[in-house]
Amino acid sequence: MPLFFLVFLAMIGLPLFIVLGAGGIYASMESDLDPVLLIIELYRLANQPNLITIPLFTFAGMVISSGGGPKRLLKLFNALLGWMPGGLAIAAIVSCSFFTAFTGASGVTIIALGGLLYPLFIQANYPEKFSLGLLTSSGSLGLLFPPSLAILLYGIVSGTSIDELFLAGIIPGLILLVMLSLYSYKSALTWHEPPHPFSIKNLITCANETKWDICLPFLVITGIFGGYLTITEAAAVTAAYALFIETSIYKEIKLIQDLPEILIDTTKLVGSILIILSMAIGLTNLLIDTQLPLKLLALIENHINSQLQFLLLLNVFLLVIGAIMDIFSAIVVVVPLIMPLALRYQIDPVHLGILFLANLEIGYITPPVGINLFIASQRFGKDILTLFRSTLPFLVIMLIWLLMISYIPALTLWWK
Repeated sequence: MPLFFLVFLAMIGLPLFIVLGAGGIYASMESDLDPVLLIIELYRLANQPNLITIPLFTFAGMVISSGGGPKRLLKLFNALLGWMPGGLAIAAIVSCSFFTAFTGASGVTIIALGGLLYPLFIQANYPEKFSLGLLTSSGSLGLLFPPSLAILLYGIVSGTSIDELFLAGIIPGLILLVMLSLYSYKSALTWHEPPHPFSIKNLITCANETKWDICLPFLVITGIFGGYLTITEAAAVTAAYALFIETSIYKEIKLIQDLPEILIDTTKLVGSILIILSMAIGLTNLLIDTQLPLKLLALIENHINSQLQFLLLLNVFLLVIGAIMDIFSAIVVVVPLIMPLALRYQIDPVHLGILFLANLEIGYITPPVGINLFIASQRFGKDILTLFRSTLPFLVIMLIWLLMISYIPALTLWWK
């Protein structure tokens, strides 16, 4: 009964880390275990070798965001793609995915790029419904691309290779971008977008302005997959590179005036993740000690006879989780419980990771607690129902995409 009371308090706004911590203490006492075990789990978390990557990559994303990276990227992709029907929309999709991959937070993308793009869409005769739907949906598009914060956290919690998760997310992420871009292109044929002639001179100018930003993902990918850098080293290099280009080359950030605020914003985001992670890991390990996953497995095996059925049930379950929990909380709470179930049905841990994150990516625009809907509501001054109706076509596309990567494992395991 106390656990149900804690869940109720979480639903009405009690901070999640308090709920998880109280739940862990209650579970330990009910199991006649010393609550000191929870502190031991915190020590184990602190010794995770890849834990330092979270604050370093987050800091790099915050630096790029504060240094005008969104504006430069938008200018480049609009110069490259803006001449075709729906070109501005496609440029928005690519820019948002690029930006989210480095900031790790869809809310930052909607706030930073949404404010820039929405007036441009209206000026270019894009329908309001399409514009709102695209910008609300695009906030989470980069979660499968390196160096995604969600992938880093999933790898740490599940014990899955982060390098392999980075590789596995590339093809599914690109497929989703293509599907949304094709929909944007087809939709744009039905309205009159002002002509935007292609200019090689403008493209070269924009590419020259953005070259230091564009080099960053290639630096990360080449360093990690070329065997030159470990994940931790790549995070440190990324943070140093981002700070260098924004302070010394673009000179958009002043070390004395701007850096303290960036560090504070980074600390807030990283601190919220780590405190949830530290509280949740003790609770989930206690639940594992009580053999909850085995009990769930026994229950599922009585009703599910095949891997395909299990994947369908898993997707439905994760979509519900994604609609009521933020992605970081869902990772630390749910992953340890579903891992044994997935292994029982012979689902590759890397494939499971991409499915997990893809579901939560869709959950960002799914009521009742889809975080992108609330952030977009504040950013664009529209009610939740209007935004949800606007995102429906994009939601359908993403659900089709989810089924594709669920039942075609080669899309995520192409490198094996």
